[in-house]
Amino acid sequence: MTRIYTKKGDKGETSLLGGARVPKDDQRVAAYGDVDETNACIGLVRLTAPKGFADELLGEIQRDLFTIGGALAGPVATKLKDAQRAKVVIAPERIAALEAAIDESDKALPALQAFVLPGGTAKAAVLHHARTVCRRSERAVVALAKTSEVPAEILVYMNRLSDLLFTLARLANERAGVNDVTW
Repeated sequence: MTRIYTKKGDKGETSLLGGARVPKDDQRVAAYGDVDETNACIGLVRLTAPKGFADELLGEIQRDLFTIGGALAGPVATKLKDAQRAKVVIAPERIAALEAAIDESDKALPALQAFVLPGGTAKAAVLHHARTVCRRSERAVVALAKTSEVPAEILVYMNRLSDLLFTLARLANERAGVNDVTW
């Protein structure tokens, strides 16, 4: 059995996918760490009542975020083995799935008349929290893309995901019969 601790990071460095060692405060590590935090927030969303709400979609998103984290952790794709390289690609179909979910959810919602504040139901509140963490992740990925190669699909995916989380928060309130909290 492999131990969870390796002691290799005790001096403030970590390994990227492919073997390169970088400081733990490296911009790349920060970006995939923020994506990981987004994933953790979505895990919390899935556990917040009502538990069945968009659960399959959110599970797929968690797997996508793990893929994105892998892509961000492997800066030089040519150094990756074929199996690793195949696992760290976000297909355009995944972005299309987010857009379809946004469009479908929007059909069940009243038109936006004001800015929406986080709240209403617990489910909506945790979805809004996940949205704000996702936005931070997106900013970290955008910053990384200024100095390193980042697949364009990742930037698009993170942008669509925050839109979806906003829409799902509104839908959670709507299905619970609770008005959005507006500004």
